[in-house]
Amino acid sequence: MSEHDAAAAGDGADAGWAEPFAAEQDDNIQHSLFGEILDWMLAPLLLLWPMSIAITYLVAKAIANQPFDHALEDSVTVLAQQVREVDGKLLKRLPGSARDMLRADDVDSVYFLILGRRGEYVDGDRDLAPPLDEERFRSGTVLFRNDSLHGTPIRVAFTYLELAEAGPDEPRRALVQVAETLDKRARLANEIIKGVILPQFIILPIVLALVWFALARGLSPLAQLQERIRARPSDDLSPIDPGQVPEEISPLVASLNDMLARLSLSIEMQKRFIADAAHQMKTPLAGMRMQSELALRQTDRDEIHRSLQQLAKSSEAATRLVNQLLALARAENQPQAGAVPEPLDLDALARDTVRDWVPASFQQHIDLGFEPAGLPVPIAGKPIMLRELLSNLIDNALRYTPAGGSVTVRVRGEAGLALLEVEDTGPGIAPAERAHIFERFYRILGSNAEGSGLGLAIVREIAQQHGADVDVFPNPRGQPPKWPGSLFRLSFPLLADAAPDDDNATSYG
Repeated sequence: MSEHDAAAAGDGADAGWAEPFAAEQDDNIQHSLFGEILDWMLAPLLLLWPMSIAITYLVAKAIANQPFDHALEDSVTVLAQQVREVDGKLLKRLPGSARDMLRADDVDSVYFLILGRRGEYVDGDRDLAPPLDEERFRSGTVLFRNDSLHGTPIRVAFTYLELAEAGPDEPRRALVQVAETLDKRARLANEIIKGVILPQFIILPIVLALVWFALARGLSPLAQLQERIRARPSDDLSPIDPGQVPEEISPLVASLNDMLARLSLSIEMQKRFIADAAHQMKTPLAGMRMQSELALRQTDRDEIHRSLQQLAKSSEAATRLVNQLLALARAENQPQAGAVPEPLDLDALARDTVRDWVPASFQQHIDLGFEPAGLPVPIAGKPIMLRELLSNLIDNALRYTPAGGSVTVRVRGEAGLALLEVEDTGPGIAPAERAHIFERFYRILGSNAEGSGLGLAIVREIAQQHGADVDVFPNPRGQPPKWPGSLFRLSFPLLADAAPDDDNATSYG
């Protein structure tokens, strides 16, 4: 590949990496609780305000129409009372008093029209059209309609007068109607709107200021809680008093107190672990220093060789202690590492692990045996961690079993469980000691076997991660009272529907 192609490939990889990273940055943008609450309060307010203005305008128009309609109704009634029929004919002109009454307010905005029996013009404004479908209107009732005159919208009140019979085929009704333009109504509606809306322009900023103040006041306990937490010393992990915060923040404070308690426990465990580890490391390191100083002062080759052997032994003990510390740290951090359990055959994994410890058992003259299940025993687990667990159990058994004794590893399935057993013919474990042997750096009193006291702590940690139970019993095939032996049994959930891992599943020869 040329340098140019490699650069282009690198740019493409960078672009592909940058795109999800940019999306992740967008998801992690910090939001303001104050701003979000303010938005949810002000957005509906600002949306509803124009709607309230429109509704107010419609209500104002309806209110303005009522008095003017009453006035039109009175005008039509008075005008109808002035209409007279003389000798079968309606009067052609109204008295001047009636005409002045109609147009007392505004001559150009009030119109009237009187039509006779056959729709003939009697008096008024000829351009004012009569209503359509007049047959459907009842006589003696004042009715209203909207119309237009010379392109101007008007409101019309009209009524039909019942006249005396003039002939068998003669109509008996006359029309009287009064109309006015909508200017006065619009002016009254506008005055109402102004009276309602103008104060809102003054009230709205006050409301916004009060909302802002209320939010700042309501969120002030969060700021006070923040200040109290910041004022704490760095080593103060005591719980926060929930009585000093509002009820809505109490769940947050309770969760924070729970986290502080767990953090305090974790720090205490780390401090204790570091102190114990430092104390345990002092012994092999002191031995190495003493042996090295002794070797430097010796002149006899045999004494120098003996000192170097002790130095190598102390170095081996320190190396083992460090390795077990690392194994325990790795086991404790395994859940946070995100390792996913996989289907595997516990029988095949145990056989491979036992095979690795056969040379060590030969050196100690101990019979290390393995009893297979005969069939695959599938479980869900982490192979590396399970090998570490079984290796610590075998190592513990070999250390406490005397030369000529035996250690047996057994795998079997029983009642939906996968059982892993390690038994030895050592001195056994007293019932009072069994509750403590899985603690870190715990050593059984009177035991001369070398070790750091971390092996069984590693076993317990890995077993808990796999949902397994650890039990300790006397070895039923031991030799009491001197060598009763011990039996360690781990019970794993059996993965009945899982296929064994191809890498760990091996055939039995």
